[in-house]
Amino acid sequence: MTTSIYLAHLNPVTNSHIEIINDLKNQSDIVKVMPVIFLKDDKELNSRSFPFTFEIRKKMVESVFGDSVSISRNYAFHAPFSRYLPPFLSPLSWKLKSQILDGVEEDYFTYTGDKAEGYMLKIYRLNPKVGKRKQVSAASVKNKLYDAALGNDSNWKDDVPSQVAEIIEENWNIVEKFAKMEDYTKRVAGMKFPKDGWSK
Repeated sequence: MTTSIYLAHLNPVTNSHIEIINDLKNQSDIVKVMPVIFLKDDKELNSRSFPFTFEIRKKMVESVFGDSVSISRNYAFHAPFSRYLPPFLSPLSWKLKSQILDGVEEDYFTYTGDKAEGYMLKIYRLNPKVGKRKQVSAASVKNKLYDAALGNDSNWKDDVPSQVAEIIEENWNIVEKFAKMEDYTKRVAGMKFPKDGWSK
């Protein structure tokens, strides 16, 4: 039995994410989707870059795949996030690897479309397969969502499955909230983290 582990933001789930998950279903017996979570005092941090909660993103994936894939909370960082660096030397980063592999049998691989993240996964011996970046990114869809919330023309619905579009519309207050906010995001070692919770 081969398990594929998809580590991603999925914020929001796009047509490209669906294509990737379908590919993983063809390559493995079990697909574990792990949307990244950033926690501070055990509460999820959301921001302009990470607007939708884990539960909403889980609902997005389930709306397309039902129970044919497994959705896990194990890709979770706990503030202060700076403690996960430097990679390889930080004990917390190895703890994160253990979280990701909890319940996973020996025959597995991880998937990412990001070369920098693929390099990190290789350091941690997480058997990465690095795919090509898809045409539609979650970042571009978020920008289109924020444009729509600010009253501008936007074709964001073309980039997400209809089921996901319905979930986004049900949670449109979140889009409106973050459309008016600045983006407080820190980029380190090829990854994005919320600035809130980066250090003590």
